[in-house]
Amino acid sequence: MGHNVIKHSFGRKDGPRRALYKGLICSLIEHGRIKTTLAKAKEIRRHAEKAVTLGKKGDLNSRRLLISRLGNVEAADKLISDISKRFSKRPGGYTRVIKAGLRAGDMAPMALLEFVDYKLPEAAKEGETKVTGDKNLVKRQRALSRGRAKAKKAARKTQKTDRRTNRR
Repeated sequence: MGHNVIKHSFGRKDGPRRALYKGLICSLIEHGRIKTTLAKAKEIRRHAEKAVTLGKKGDLNSRRLLISRLGNVEAADKLISDISKRFSKRPGGYTRVIKAGLRAGDMAPMALLEFVDYKLPEAAKEGETKVTGDKNLVKRQRALSRGRAKAKKAARKTQKTDRRTNRR
């Protein structure tokens, strides 16, 4: 029947769905912000809020529960030592969901799930390239280097053809 069911299946069985939750929550804890579909962000938000509340206790039992729920000891340690201390005086509402438009491939609504106190990484200083910064910036830099490589390759090809025509 499905009365009063407050979970989404995402077209997955129980095990893969739990693995999806674990992976997304661990990524959220590690990076502070993730981009995913709106439905997943809303579902993960529930589990992340509960994990932070559990981490605020900080006792051995809550640590063991977090490790079993997240499947990652480092994520559980970071949650207890860092994140839960940042939210120690906050009674709830540790995350926010920001709508981020539609995905180009299938027009799925996308969203950013982030902790409330998330701050954007500082922009790289002039002359420095920051590899861990904006992904689009890194992609643009790679594309430029590829473009230069293609131009060099095309120049070599023209030189080869010129040599051939000169020889004949």
